[in-house]
Amino acid sequence: MKHQIRSKPLIVIGASGYVGARLVPCLLNSGYTVRALGRSLKKLRERPWSNHPCVNLIATDIFDRNSLKQACEGCSVGYYLVHSMDPNQKDFAHADRKAADNMAWAVEKSGLERIIYLGGLGREDPSLSKHLRSRAEVGKILQSGNVPTTILRAAMIIGAGSASFEILRYLVERLPIMVTPRWVRTRCQPIGIRDAIDYLVSCLEVPETIGQSFDIGGSEVLTYDHIMKIYAEEANLLKRWVIPLPVLTPRLSSYWIHLVTPISASLARPLAEGLSNEVVCTDNRIQQLIPKNLSDCRQAIRLALEELQHNLIEDSKGNKAWIPPPEWSYPGDPKWAGGKVYEDHRRIILRATPNEVWQHLFQIGGKTGWYYADWLWRLRGFLDQLIGGVGMRQRQNNSNSLSPGDIVDFWRVRTVEPQRRLLLVAEMKLPGQAILDFRIREIHGWTTELHQIARFIPRGLGGILYWYSIYPFHQFVFNGMLRRIGELVGKPIISGPERIRRQNG
Repeated sequence: MKHQIRSKPLIVIGASGYVGARLVPCLLNSGYTVRALGRSLKKLRERPWSNHPCVNLIATDIFDRNSLKQACEGCSVGYYLVHSMDPNQKDFAHADRKAADNMAWAVEKSGLERIIYLGGLGREDPSLSKHLRSRAEVGKILQSGNVPTTILRAAMIIGAGSASFEILRYLVERLPIMVTPRWVRTRCQPIGIRDAIDYLVSCLEVPETIGQSFDIGGSEVLTYDHIMKIYAEEANLLKRWVIPLPVLTPRLSSYWIHLVTPISASLARPLAEGLSNEVVCTDNRIQQLIPKNLSDCRQAIRLALEELQHNLIEDSKGNKAWIPPPEWSYPGDPKWAGGKVYEDHRRIILRATPNEVWQHLFQIGGKTGWYYADWLWRLRGFLDQLIGGVGMRQRQNNSNSLSPGDIVDFWRVRTVEPQRRLLLVAEMKLPGQAILDFRIREIHGWTTELHQIARFIPRGLGGILYWYSIYPFHQFVFNGMLRRIGELVGKPIISGPERIRRQNG
């Protein structure tokens, strides 16, 4: 069985989507060759695994039967991870039905040996939401053909980029008091994205799963308001007050979600409708066939939140060769995936060497000061001390050197790379976390860029208001700092200071 599967490539249909983008690297790490199929070749190329030698990118329209058949030819197993909930699709249930019909036809014509489909949990009765009813209908269409289909049914998937999780994230982050529909009392059995991916991969080499349907879920059954409470605790937020109101319909809920979060109403509405249905595993046979130590909800949320701290410090989204953990957002995800990190990025270009720039940069703070508007920095330290913060401490080391762990006023040195980088982490009292990141890059001989990047992870609504309240000061304080450093270097300023806008997110 193993040899037969590995002798042919697998095809992942929907590889540019949330689950597909995280499934592909796991299949590659397990030694499989993968055909990654999506609607847009450009979007597939944005994924961090797109240059892997064992992956083949294919742009195919799921509504084009012949191209779908050609893409499946020569493959052993196909993962079907397609749904049509997007702003451009007026009737997603009809589109999903047509796409599933095309898939059932294509796999028979192409000789594909098996389908694995990830659907949605929910007891099939008249009260089932349109979204979950459509997920179940797709599974029936795929299983009605001659090619055996394995169906895994899941509730909310916890991980950055999962639309359900991101709705929960933004609601809890931004609303200290939430007026919600009654669905917050509905029971749910969420599953971490890592566990969901493990089940999808493990099904390949467990023959007993062929042609069967299984429920998959995490280790706990919770209500949505309980999940919100856990999120607030893991994100170090104040207690959230949840007030259910019976008059809030799914339609009104979707508009409210669209207003409070960056997620569109067209996506939020079918998801909000589904929240009114209890989604709990009733068939636990998968646990005997594929034994796992399942994560609980708190563990899964904690793993997803680790991304924010990592991206605050390391800026990993700029490194396309690095594949993030499945709980984190990926390059190519929607802009709202992964939570909010505010950024102010500025630079100046000098006719100087990196060493000439570094000689002034590493002396920042302490007796040297901040090169511009020192009175504002001292005022900030005074206000911090008034509310019980560290205030403007003395620089721990002298101005001739810096090491990780040194104190620079109300900052602590995190990273020192001479002539390349100085990273300071804020230790003042803040409604969030902040860093000040200086980077030096040599363009060519005698020309150097100095980048100054301020990043901030807001903690709740207070953090968002704090960022926007201080943002007007960035324009003249940060530009003034860069300009003064350039003047002290004593070499011509070629361009800047100027603000650089983020290209993604």
